[in-house]
Amino acid sequence: MKAIHEMTLGELAAFIDTHLREYGINVVLSGGACVAIYSDHQYVSKDLDFISQFTIDRAKVETAMKELGFERRGKYYHCSQTPYFVEFISGPPFVGQDPIEEIQEIRMATGIIRTISPTDSVKDRLAAFYHWGDRQCLEQAILVSRSNIIDIDKIESWSKREGKMAEFGEYKRRLKRQ
Repeated sequence: MKAIHEMTLGELAAFIDTHLREYGINVVLSGGACVAIYSDHQYVSKDLDFISQFTIDRAKVETAMKELGFERRGKYYHCSQTPYFVEFISGPPFVGQDPIEEIQEIRMATGIIRTISPTDSVKDRLAAFYHWGDRQCLEQAILVSRSNIIDIDKIESWSKREGKMAEFGEYKRRLKRQ
């Protein structure tokens, strides 16, 4: 097994996710870490956002993370052996108004990461663009879209339910342009 200081973002995520499952803690990776993984690290993220699939026992998380060398400071877990930090978000996982239905499993040398799908990763990034005008997240959505098979029809129908068809049109134009 690799030492933590040698692990990539994805390897660390798999290592943590696999360890948490030993405690019965079910989480799904989302956010910028998914963008980094799905874009083959064209995007750099320093945090791992894990969303609990069910209720989360914070005491169990604390114990499991301490075993891996992480300590909680505020809402984040830090380890001196890695530049990455970890956050646990109460679930269940949603993107906008829609629950996450498809969970991907990605096998790494250090374990298995459960992640939101590339399509849901695009929706996750577009949600920040749609609701807060975050143009960096628009770029991240495009990166994931270009690097993976996504379901553009699901993204369009979700965008319609979110009331963001004009913004979806911008995403689609930008996606075709480059």
